[in-house]
Amino acid sequence: MAASESAEPAEPESEKAVRSDTPAVRIGLRPMASPAPLGFAALAVATLLLSLLQLDVLSYGDGSHVSMAFITFSFPLQLIACLLAFLARDGVVATATGILGATWLATGVIRLTLPVGTVTSPTLGVLMLAAAIVLFVPVAAGAESGKLLSSVVLLTAAVHFLFTAGYEITGAELWSAVAGVVGLVVFVLGLYAALALLLEDVCKRTVLPVFRRSVDGTSMGGDVRDAQGGVESEAGVRERL
Repeated sequence: MAASESAEPAEPESEKAVRSDTPAVRIGLRPMASPAPLGFAALAVATLLLSLLQLDVLSYGDGSHVSMAFITFSFPLQLIACLLAFLARDGVVATATGILGATWLATGVIRLTLPVGTVTSPTLGVLMLAAAIVLFVPVAAGAESGKLLSSVVLLTAAVHFLFTAGYEITGAELWSAVAGVVGLVVFVLGLYAALALLLEDVCKRTVLPVFRRSVDGTSMGGDVRDAQGGVESEAGVRERL
């Protein structure tokens, strides 16, 4: 009698049929180097060039060369970082580098096509203003997910774009000077972020502080199961975006 009471109830035939008909799904994750250092390094170089132009360290005649550097150097590198970041499941870096790369490309093209003798462009100002506002999206997402270093760099870059927009729209030299100073801060922060994240990627441990917190902190301190947690709900796996 006791044996019959402890026996587990039989599984319904309908559930057995559902389980047998459900195909097995295997999710493969491809190891790759972090694209974030490349994206931040490209941001640092482009911002330095623009800041030196805004502070009159580079002359007006160097403007076309700076524009070519945006198009041939910063844009391709940030495009590569953007695509690899999507593959690495890092939506914050992917979105940010995509926005930044497209902004540098558009900035270079607009400056190269300005009429001779024209210094500022209201169109470029509106573009910079829009890019600054849109950058707050990955800034907020990065802060929420614990990527504090990335959020600080992107936030400062957004502020730089805001002051640049003010100069391009109004033509006031004060906007240009302030934008140049903020741009130098972005250069330093971008260079630090690139170095810290690259050292972390190469050494497989945190060497310089990157200020991770909450869930994102398990990316270096947790095991492989922590990194794969919730992968079934990510955009590349779930049925609908």
